[in-house]
Amino acid sequence: MRAQRFREIALPHLNAAYNLARWLTHNDQDAQDIVQEAYLRAFKFFDGFRGDDARAWLLAIVRNTAYTWLQQNRDHAAHVFYDEAFEDLNATESATLCDQPDSNPVAILTQIDDKHLLDQALIQLPVEFREILVLRELENLSYKEISQIACIPIGTVMSRLARGRKLLRACLEQMN
Repeated sequence: MRAQRFREIALPHLNAAYNLARWLTHNDQDAQDIVQEAYLRAFKFFDGFRGDDARAWLLAIVRNTAYTWLQQNRDHAAHVFYDEAFEDLNATESATLCDQPDSNPVAILTQIDDKHLLDQALIQLPVEFREILVLRELENLSYKEISQIACIPIGTVMSRLARGRKLLRACLEQMN
């Protein structure tokens, strides 16, 4: 009964779990390993799950598992340092797609019509911005859900999302 309930609650979110792990690790095999470990952890502690948002609960476990795995296996991969050059964008450069109505990465993708280019730009972002963009724009999670998953205040989610969009735009501009 417990295993069946876990399958019903957890398996619908397997793709989202893999997607998050893949964006955090940049590696298919590592992402698969992380998702497998995360689902084992989720099953182990499933009796303690009392919420109604299984997706956010599972993604939080995937996120924590990924960071633990990265620290143990590839410490350098988890620490992509923020490029101060992006912070110094002048007023002209700061008029980005983020200021336009279609400012999410999916809209940017349709505008530039090159998924590979968007993927490359996302990979270049510091992990704290990339994960927020992935959770919001690719997984369509609310600010509240992202806040719970990343264990940060909603204001920080909003700030990282805005800065992440700005950085993404700057990366895309540099690539063109």
